[in-house]
Amino acid sequence: MDKSADAYRTISEAAAEVNLPSHVLRFWESKFTQLKPVKHKGGRRLYRPQDVLLLKGLRRLLYKEGYTIKGVQKYLRDHGVSAVIELGEGGEPQAPLPASEGNDATSPTGSADASNAAPEVTGDPAIAGRLEAALAKVEQARSRLDAALAARR
Repeated sequence: MDKSADAYRTISEAAAEVNLPSHVLRFWESKFTQLKPVKHKGGRRLYRPQDVLLLKGLRRLLYKEGYTIKGVQKYLRDHGVSAVIELGEGGEPQAPLPASEGNDATSPTGSADASNAAPEVTGDPAIAGRLEAALAKVEQARSRLDAALAARR
């Protein structure tokens, strides 16, 4: 027997509806404060219909649109819960707001090629110097590791 559209769902029913394991829903509760299922006396979670739509929207942003958890948190701050619920109903994602300086967390993760691309050069000599020093330390550590591995053979 199917439940009515207005009925509350247990965690296993909600998980089945959004095609995710129950532990993912519990994890998302810790990452997205907007997701607050009703809790029974015994601690059992009951998801309202709008909670299930929010789960569907979160799933879409994370799995289909390629957002990170931080990106979805920023998306929720910028656009609100209703925009994510709309995604759960099949709506289209809203355009990201212009990123604040040094923060592009709303952008979906890039392709493998983009993630391996060199960072944009800022032109700040102090930053360039620190980066070169850090790179030199990493190269030294790699040389020591290679030598230690060669000695073990």
